[in-house]
Amino acid sequence: MKITFLGTGTSQGIPVIGSTHPVCLSNDPKDKRLRVAVLLSWNGHNYVIDCGPDFRQQMLTHKVTKLDGILFTHEHADHTAGIDDIRPYFFRQGDIPIYAHERVLESLKVRFDYIFADDDRYPGAPAVEVNQIVNNSPFEIGGLLAVPINAYHNRLQVFGFRIQDFTYLTDVKSVEDKEIDKIKGTKVLVINALRKEAHHSHFNLEEALDFIGKVKPEKAYLTHISHLLGFHREVEKELPQNVHLAFDNLQINI
Repeated sequence: MKITFLGTGTSQGIPVIGSTHPVCLSNDPKDKRLRVAVLLSWNGHNYVIDCGPDFRQQMLTHKVTKLDGILFTHEHADHTAGIDDIRPYFFRQGDIPIYAHERVLESLKVRFDYIFADDDRYPGAPAVEVNQIVNNSPFEIGGLLAVPINAYHNRLQVFGFRIQDFTYLTDVKSVEDKEIDKIKGTKVLVINALRKEAHHSHFNLEEALDFIGKVKPEKAYLTHISHLLGFHREVEKELPQNVHLAFDNLQINI
């Protein structure tokens, strides 16, 4: 399986519009971060986790000509706002499978009602094949089993996913021990680390490293990063040997 980090930034991305923060002014490409998402590819299959406002740019950058489905972690705009840009895939392939919690599906139906319309569809609108994710109920994608990991983004439920030896979690503030047990043994863990200071709904760097210590993966990558975490090259030097800052367009193979 190949994992491509399409975006590794927080909801505003880096640089933040109008910001004069030194990280936002950095010329290092690794300090420029689109909204968070990953592409998972194996045996000719392409699945993305989350579909934010940078989705079109991300798909063009990586020349993704076929999309087998989208897994949504939760309904916030930086994870869902790009769903209209599935249109080229729909025109070529037909209805695009999406996978999400029932609450997330209901939110999408309100915000993008034309995509979910059964009758009198607007010409040119995309359509989706809806698949509801239920905790403790693994589901199949591309011949592999995806295990949902239940977590909390402050008080909002979010899903992470374990697929074979890869686990992806973002926008997490707390995870129950029984859910952590589902992750143990994973070789590669991706987890959010917003900044160094505490935050009400995201792991900060210390919390992310503590979580990695509980899971004990072979390697861990930090994502959903804000400019307040610091310069990529400086933060990377502070991390344990098996932990790295992810960056846009990074590719790893498992």
